[in-house]
Amino acid sequence: MLTSGQTKNVPEQAEDKMTTPQIDESLRAKIMEEPAAILDDRDLMNALIAANDREIGANVVDLRGIAMERLEARLDRLEDTHRSVIAAAYENLAGTNQVHRAVLRMLDPLDFEAFLRDLGGEVADTLGVDHMRLVLETVQTDDDPAVGRLGDVLRIVPPGYCNQYADGGRGAPPRQVTLRQVQQGEPSIYGDAGAYVRSEACLRLNFGPGRLPGMLVMGAEDPHQFTPQHGTDLLGFFAGVFERTMRRYLD
Repeated sequence: MLTSGQTKNVPEQAEDKMTTPQIDESLRAKIMEEPAAILDDRDLMNALIAANDREIGANVVDLRGIAMERLEARLDRLEDTHRSVIAAAYENLAGTNQVHRAVLRMLDPLDFEAFLRDLGGEVADTLGVDHMRLVLETVQTDDDPAVGRLGDVLRIVPPGYCNQYADGGRGAPPRQVTLRQVQQGEPSIYGDAGAYVRSEACLRLNFGPGRLPGMLVMGAEDPHQFTPQHGTDLLGFFAGVFERTMRRYLD
């Protein structure tokens, strides 16, 4: 038979057993020293929550755990969106710097021949395009020998050609910048190199009152470099600078 003193000591022994640390003392001391490290470790917290769920039993629904899982899923989506926004911002900044460098290079030449040479060379390389063509409308139908001496960048076409080419002959409302994917480039614009063109940007140019319009065509062998889903603000800015630069050669 147990004495009254012995009966009193039973719960104390059980309590001592529950409070006795079951982990290594050095590890416990480290956790007690930096408890925030556990809270910041998502995998470790998930493991602790899972251990607690096993202790609760299968017949108990942990609404708090369900809410935490949904919050974690929402946080993951927010983090993915945040990374996408940051990546897009860096891409836009890189594109802006790229266009600015191309504009500065375009302003350097002092004569039209050097201007065209740089346009098809360093300006095109800075913008990362494979082919650059300047298309000018004119009422002159005969081949001018001077045009051939200006290199492969310049194309002379009849009036109305630029609008028809840019909108694909659909008669759509004119846009300054048209981006599209193509099966191959137009031979009259790219020559033999058109066989390798898979996307292009058409920048319509307005040279002022009394002058026929023009067009700057950028061709790329990458089918994803110019697509209708891409923004056109930077190319629109480049076209505006190009128009103003060309006017000094047309005066």
